[in-house]
Amino acid sequence: MNAPFDQLSTWLKEHRITEVECVISDLTGIARGKIAPTAKFLHERGMRLPESVLLQTVTGDYVDDDIYYNLLDAADIDMVCRPDPTAVYQIPWAIEPTAIVIHDTFDKQGNPIELSPRNVLKKVLKLYADKGWQPIVAPEMEFYLTQRCEDPDLPLQVPLGRSGRAESGRQSFSIDAANEFDPLFEDVYDWCEIQGLDLDTLIHEDGPAQMEINFRHGDALDLADQITVFKRTMREAALKHNVAATFMAKPITDEPGSAMHLHQSVVDIATGKPIFANDDGSMSQLFLYHIGGLQKYIPKLLPMFAPNVNSFRRFLPDTSAPVNVEWGEENRTAGLRVPTSSPESMRVENRLPGADANPYLAIAASLLCGYLGMVERIEPSAPVQGRAYERRNLRLPITIEDALQHMEDCETVQQYLGKQFVQGYVAVKRAEHENYKRVISSWEREFLMLSV
Repeated sequence: MNAPFDQLSTWLKEHRITEVECVISDLTGIARGKIAPTAKFLHERGMRLPESVLLQTVTGDYVDDDIYYNLLDAADIDMVCRPDPTAVYQIPWAIEPTAIVIHDTFDKQGNPIELSPRNVLKKVLKLYADKGWQPIVAPEMEFYLTQRCEDPDLPLQVPLGRSGRAESGRQSFSIDAANEFDPLFEDVYDWCEIQGLDLDTLIHEDGPAQMEINFRHGDALDLADQITVFKRTMREAALKHNVAATFMAKPITDEPGSAMHLHQSVVDIATGKPIFANDDGSMSQLFLYHIGGLQKYIPKLLPMFAPNVNSFRRFLPDTSAPVNVEWGEENRTAGLRVPTSSPESMRVENRLPGADANPYLAIAASLLCGYLGMVERIEPSAPVQGRAYERRNLRLPITIEDALQHMEDCETVQQYLGKQFVQGYVAVKRAEHENYKRVISSWEREFLMLSV
């Protein structure tokens, strides 16, 4: 690690970085860690954090004690967090020259922490590497811009653009509607360029002030890091321009949800050639197996694509979101879409993940499903023709509770991701759902208070 760390040290000094944000991702995707002066960071070469932060819910609560102490040391010990010198990003909006350094987590014996989302993705990538394969991914991130709102009981409102008016109607792919927020997106692209984030196109999506930013295809771990940084960058740029950016899966009633579509393909490491297409340009048998694996195992891993109760509000017919794991060529009504492409770019687009998913876990789960299809030689169903919404086969679990039970009961998932991770992840999501069930909604007050 000395040579890469020395390069990191040189980079920090060249950029005159005075503060370092040492971060890891928790199961939800929240960045947790410490802010250190650069001199202290370089001296300590990492940090320590309580392992318990990996069992913390989005509300700040923890799982039940019986699970907590079954998965963690009773002494609430620290884990060792080591910086990854390849995952360093300057923070353009900071007052002082500051950098984010993403860390990996280990126990005292140097073993990777099984609960760490980044380690989960690394584990899946090693499965591919051991077969001589390298997955390539290209994420598409959807999100809404909204008015800033201090009261969470109030519905989110469409923000005012440069014209001084709020967008109305459906403005899919509208250049003018996207240009309403030009100053904001100029900052986003400038900041992302400074950070080395590999952004591609900006698209106005179906909902009012709903946008999509696509990333160029590349290494799965690097892109998971980039998405983690990008989400924070987008929120900071929005706040600078007095609006808010949300990656909730379904933030606005009767409007389309926001997804994290994942395009994925695989190349042979030895030759550098893609393995999803035959010489004549047709789909290879490995590609079909990959699709078969996605169909079989996505329902078992759905909580990693749809991690919150709000995530399941997105899965509705005719709302640009899938309701099953059917597949089809150039078919956006299916959960798995094969875009028209050259043989070198043959890929499948997994349209199931929500924008609210932890990018490390969503990418890990999607790639694991495809990997299992290839090693188990799982044949896919026949490709769907026409609207896939009416197909009642290959349906998904319809609630977070049902989905968590499917994940917990799947021995294959435990075998590949580890029993500790599965138990911890399921427990965190159940604790969050228990917290949600205690809240009385406006719907209940509106329709039940004076009627029942």
